[in-house]
Amino acid sequence: MAIRMWLARAHPVPRQAEAEWANSGLAILPTGALFDAIRVPGQLIHTAVGSDDPATVGGALDRWLHGPVVRDIRTGSGSYYVLVAPDAPWEGPADRVATGDYLTVPRVGQQASPVTFWAVPPPRRGQLCDPAHLAALLATAEPLAAES
Repeated sequence: MAIRMWLARAHPVPRQAEAEWANSGLAILPTGALFDAIRVPGQLIHTAVGSDDPATVGGALDRWLHGPVVRDIRTGSGSYYVLVAPDAPWEGPADRVATGDYLTVPRVGQQASPVTFWAVPPPRRGQLCDPAHLAALLATAEPLAAES
């Protein structure tokens, strides 16, 4: 409940986020207030982790990043959105979602959508991923791909 309320505060009208979660299981939240997101193509994550199995990938991301990651498979790349602090520096091989853009965020605690879901649910209110850990993980993807 505390995590959901914290995420809802990213929305200019938190009650609207709560209503969206209640109605569809997904809320559209702006980036830049409580969190930003780094969009990583699925293939890059899968190469770095060495698997595309959701449970394996989720476990590896949890161990590496220690924070929330949304998976959205509506696009061909099946992007992962790594939630980071709005002021966190990022210079890695993935795109940062611009501040003020919107991210589809699943309801915490229940998987309501088969296409947009938590690869790693938020462990607690306010805990976000460290972009340095993401950069280190992604740095392994290129050497692993070369060995294949």
